[in-house]
Amino acid sequence: MTTIRSVEPESGLAPETSRRAPRAPKHQGGSATRRWSLRAPLLPALIFTIALTQLPFIGTLIVSFMEWNSLFPNDIGFIGLSNYAQVLADAELRNTIAFTVQLTAIVVVCSMVLGFAVALLVNEKFFGRGVVRSLLVLPFLVVPVAGALFWKHAILNPSYGLINGTLTAVWSAFGSSSPPQPDLLSTAPLVGIALSLIWRWTPFMMLILLAGLQSRRQEVMEAAAVDGAGAWNSFRYMTLPHMRRYLELGGLFGSIYLVQEFDAIFMLTAGGLDTTNLPYAVYKTFYLANDYGLASALGVVVVIGTIIIAMFTLRVLLSLFKENAR
Repeated sequence: MTTIRSVEPESGLAPETSRRAPRAPKHQGGSATRRWSLRAPLLPALIFTIALTQLPFIGTLIVSFMEWNSLFPNDIGFIGLSNYAQVLADAELRNTIAFTVQLTAIVVVCSMVLGFAVALLVNEKFFGRGVVRSLLVLPFLVVPVAGALFWKHAILNPSYGLINGTLTAVWSAFGSSSPPQPDLLSTAPLVGIALSLIWRWTPFMMLILLAGLQSRRQEVMEAAAVDGAGAWNSFRYMTLPHMRRYLELGGLFGSIYLVQEFDAIFMLTAGGLDTTNLPYAVYKTFYLANDYGLASALGVVVVIGTIIIAMFTLRVLLSLFKENAR
């Protein structure tokens, strides 16, 4: 009969205790020092950015609570929220806010619809697609002042502009001697300004939406086509839900920039005919009326509106990044 003997480890410890004990954690100060050594080179840039952006805003915020008109240098003083109350109570300034919202909404919606349609077209494969895409982006690359002057003189001018020249040619072809000569900047200034801005912002929307179209999973679209889903059903039930985030992103980015639009207003109408938006109202109040306090309050209102829109933009961006990371 064989006797089985248990063999003890040479160290004299039980198997559980013979394992190597975990090392004690290193001192945390080293890792903290390393983190600071990595971040320290960025501190000068951070301080410079804060000084360049936030200090002027703080100064504007302080001035917005003051009565400060350079025409009356002896009447400078603190007046609390009176400037903000005037912004909300003054009928002209309320119209300015309403015009800003109206212009922004019209341009964002129209440029988004047109940009989506163009993005669907250039997303298809055809000869010369790269050249066509490059040409379609050009209006967004034009200097805003130059683009506004182009629309004012080459397109909207009632005497020699493209619109009235086309109408004259059409009327002459039908034998009429008195073609209409509409002056959009005088009779419908909102339409004239909106047309120039839609021309400039449609390529921007097209780029964002084209990126969304190209991020679709092609195998899913091909499977839907094989299963018999038509073009309209694929667009309605697959493309549109996928493009929701990109549409929101384009609308929010467009709103941020259009709320701050100044060049088109200045070059096309100079704020006349009730076409003054908030940035141009700040310009007129500061440089023409010399009312620094009221102009600062208007500027703070513009910044607050921009920040609100930017917050929604960041939320959409974060959710879009999370979806793409899955």
